[in-house]
Amino acid sequence: MTETLAQSVVHHLRWIMQKDLLGQDVFLIGPPGPLRRSIAMQYLELTKREVEYIALSRDTTETDLKQRREIRDGSAFYLDQCAVRAATEGRILVLEGLEKAERNVLPVLNNLLENREMQLEDGRFLMSADRYDKLLQEHTKSELDAWKIVRVSEDFRVIALGLPVPKYSGNPLDPPLRSRFQARDVYHLPFKDHLQLLYSIGSNISTDRISQLLSFATTLCSQESSTLGLPDFPLDSLSAAVQILDSFPMMSVQHVIDRLYPYNLFLGKEGRTAVKDMLKRFELQDSEKLLFPRKITRVESVHGNKPFKADVTVQIGEKEVTFQVPAGTGMLKNHSRSDTFIRTSSHNQLLAEMMQSHMVKDMCLIGGKGCGKTVIAKEFADILGYSIEPIMLYQDMTARDLLQQRYTLPNGDTAWRPSPLVTAALEGKLVLLDGIHRINPGTLAVLQRLIHDRELTLYDGTRLLREDRYQNLKEELQLSDEKLQERSIFPIHPSFRLVVMAEPPVIGSSTQQWLGPEFLTLFLFHNVQPLSKSEEIEVIKQMIPNVPNVAVEKLLSVTHKLRETNDATAQSLASFLSTRQLLRICRRLSQHPDESLYDAVNKACLSRFLPNLARSALHKNLQDSGIETIPEDTEKLEGKDYTCEIKNGILKIGSVTMPIYNPSEKMKVPDVLFYENAQHMMVMEDMLKDFLLGEHLLLVGNQGVGKNKVVDRFLHLLNRPREYLQLHRDTTVQSLTLQPSVKDGLIIYEDSPLVKAVKFGHILVIDEADKAPTNVTCILKTLVESGEMVLSDGRRIVANHARVEGRENVIVIHPDFRMIVLANRPGFPFLGNDFFGTLGDIFSCHAVDNPKPQSELAMLKQYGPDVPEAILQKLVAAFGELRSLADQGIINYPYSTREVVNIVKHLQKFPSEGLANVVRNVFDFDSYNKEMCEILYNTLHKYGIPIGAKPTNVQLAKE
Repeated sequence: MTETLAQSVVHHLRWIMQKDLLGQDVFLIGPPGPLRRSIAMQYLELTKREVEYIALSRDTTETDLKQRREIRDGSAFYLDQCAVRAATEGRILVLEGLEKAERNVLPVLNNLLENREMQLEDGRFLMSADRYDKLLQEHTKSELDAWKIVRVSEDFRVIALGLPVPKYSGNPLDPPLRSRFQARDVYHLPFKDHLQLLYSIGSNISTDRISQLLSFATTLCSQESSTLGLPDFPLDSLSAAVQILDSFPMMSVQHVIDRLYPYNLFLGKEGRTAVKDMLKRFELQDSEKLLFPRKITRVESVHGNKPFKADVTVQIGEKEVTFQVPAGTGMLKNHSRSDTFIRTSSHNQLLAEMMQSHMVKDMCLIGGKGCGKTVIAKEFADILGYSIEPIMLYQDMTARDLLQQRYTLPNGDTAWRPSPLVTAALEGKLVLLDGIHRINPGTLAVLQRLIHDRELTLYDGTRLLREDRYQNLKEELQLSDEKLQERSIFPIHPSFRLVVMAEPPVIGSSTQQWLGPEFLTLFLFHNVQPLSKSEEIEVIKQMIPNVPNVAVEKLLSVTHKLRETNDATAQSLASFLSTRQLLRICRRLSQHPDESLYDAVNKACLSRFLPNLARSALHKNLQDSGIETIPEDTEKLEGKDYTCEIKNGILKIGSVTMPIYNPSEKMKVPDVLFYENAQHMMVMEDMLKDFLLGEHLLLVGNQGVGKNKVVDRFLHLLNRPREYLQLHRDTTVQSLTLQPSVKDGLIIYEDSPLVKAVKFGHILVIDEADKAPTNVTCILKTLVESGEMVLSDGRRIVANHARVEGRENVIVIHPDFRMIVLANRPGFPFLGNDFFGTLGDIFSCHAVDNPKPQSELAMLKQYGPDVPEAILQKLVAAFGELRSLADQGIINYPYSTREVVNIVKHLQKFPSEGLANVVRNVFDFDSYNKEMCEILYNTLHKYGIPIGAKPTNVQLAKE
């Protein structure tokens, strides 16, 4: 409890007390932030009342409120949930986030609110205290028990906390529900009270600066700024900002405001100007003399009785400032040069800023794909001795996936398994929540109390408390840890911290504007800028020492030219050339310095499947930077002899060699009918080069160009066992990792192909990757990137042996494990999702194309040795032209080798049938599309394939 309460808070508490005496339920409504909840909890603490707390989310169902079924020893029974427990035990039910609950879930409570009555699933009936007591005068208690009537305590009250909808997003209040509550507007603290509070925190800062800061923040919350479309300033985070400024009085205030309210990221041009004008008006604009933190100079663990703390010294300007931050449970890492993280000056500054934020609050890193968010977060964790818990968020993730999941014990009982997030909170890890921009905001609501107050109530009734509250409780009740744990009360480890990572919001889009007023109250924000050109060169040269210099210079001049233009096409091209992708290109060049840079960039952008406009923009930019195809090179490639041979256990494709694998499971090695052709051999040589570099591959192409054939042939030559996984619309994260089956009445989970491949070092071939929802496939990112993944049965995949000792349920990734992903190209007429756009830069991409005319002809001869060569030549030529029409976008369907092969097979078997008849096997699909028919027939006639009468001489008969 705070000794002196602000006057406004006292008024709110007095009002709640009046309603409590009247026996009415209250609804505290107001802007986002922890204030409403803390007032409710303060009231309960003052009146010494017990509380049942539930954070509503879009996944809340009536079973979470009333009763939930559990199975013990083979029989089902009902377990009372928060509303029923509160009613029978006379506690206060706190419902937080009413606007998050789906419509028609909360009316379950209507009768309980109005008449204190409720019919329960297990046949009991809750009855209001006075009716029960009247009945008790005429009947005995045992009779009422036999009728299953339960008394609702007269002390039971409901306190609901919600945001006003409209103004904020969410579901509006249901009129019948609304009429049962008494409302109170809990606005932010009044200016005067808030100012006193901030003065008491920041004694080192001049009072004018604090009042200017507060006036600025209050202005941003006023009616005028919300009409401009500016989201509310998170006033509750101001105390965190003042704490930072208190340790760093010489630091610029505007710089700290950027962390609370990163307006450059989520506002359009007008909004940014409005905020800048306000900064000017309150004299918070940066002057030259104010400083930024430069870098972390020292990190030392604190001696004495403060475990899990570290003293961090940060250089700011010419001065050094030392302050205390929470540290992890491991050893602090001294500045040894790590091989995966190169310190550049901008990253040094970012890490120093993150240290400052870490002193007061959880943080959020915002930056584009592949710009190094994860790497920076990991380095940050290493410096402070944290162990990391990476959690990949996806779109249809529910609140249960975040906190606790149901599972069945071997004897069939139901139980709850805590999620990685909860175990990390108990063990004091640093949690990396990756992709918070994907998750539904209604699901995130469950974490608000954990982030603001470090308290959490789980589905099975377990309560996690902040360390100091837990200690107070222990002393007050004189109970041991064991006793408290029997009552399911656990302390949250004092080191526990969250770092969330997100891609920047898309300004002006309705769906991807995830950074709203509610989210702003949760974190301090850091913008991870892409590296500057000189820093990027430094990183590349230190990570890959023997990369050719000229190539790096050219590569980066293209990349930065694309990143700096304001044109949307160039920007989308630049997103393909992230730092991660540049490192991949350079690794490849360091091994094969004679390869053309032009091809490497085109491969990274998959330019074969870009729209024409983007492709020509890319070509032009490459030429401007002096990267072009040299005609001699392409001729050399054409003339090069592509063969593959196996000598003494060594496979050689083109000019690349690799020893053949000796598998334990021979039957899983694919074997496929394959006729060699130069085009496919080139792709395989390319794949082999990346294989030797340890990359995971992504093959993209139209249908029927032989992606599966190439992969199967490739694995057959290498003698590698394959696990095959086909994705589709209904693939879920669970089905990717486990396949449930029932055995003797128990659910048993069998490993999916993915887990088997990881365990035994097989090659995982993922087919039709673009058909699965992108939120499902994005869990592959943690597997490829950090080599970690949590399976849905609680086991975990980890990359290195070092982190395994003494932990059960851990699967170590086999060093030979690789992934090969196949996908169709994005865009019409393919109906898949854009797998390449979301995950393209984690894999090394290869475009697979139809064979060139000569190789296609050679291949068709092998399929149809008896078919006259003239006919084959006609087919090859005609289809070649149709394909170029498809590339130009004149026709939709890209006719592929598969179609020609089918025609030739037919002609081989039934030589007497006319060519015109057989080609219709392919073209009858289009026979009802008049325009298409004309183009097709004209093209085919041009090469002497007589199909269909000429459209000009068709006449419709009259009846």
